Amino acid sequence: MIDPIGELKYRLALANEHLRRAEMYCQVSDWAGCIHYSQLSIENFAKALISMYEVLTWSHNPSNQLLTLLSQLPEDLRSIVRELALMSREVAVEHARSTYGEPSSGLTPGMLYDRDYASALLNKARRARDIVNTVLRRLRIEK
Repeated sequence: MIDPIGELKYRLALANEHLRRAEMYCQVSDWAGCIHYSQLSIENFAKALISMYEVLTWSHNPSNQLLTLLSQLPEDLRSIVRELALMSREVAVEHARSTYGEPSSGLTPGMLYDRDYASALLNKARRARDIVNTVLRRLRIEK
């Protein structure tokens, strides 16, 4: 049996660890590394919320699973949780791209990204963290 609070805490720790890595990669201008860990951070922040309600799927795109839970949340949280779900959907493609590049075009991950895109994704990861913290405070769940 899965412990929802234990899984929540694990996912939060994992998401925050990935966020710290993304910030470090951004500081050294490794845009692919920043993208990779920003995507993983967003994915795991979304999975942290999902874990409070059901068993997680093995997907880098947890958006559909999170969207199905909206009706179980208080009305005032639904829009920001929807924002997180759509964000996780948008960035899911970056998991493979930041790992493998675009082999059919001969592009490595380091060739795909620039500072502006990496910074934007890093800011989304920070926004994902803020959304989850807001939800947990509102639900009075200690992390």
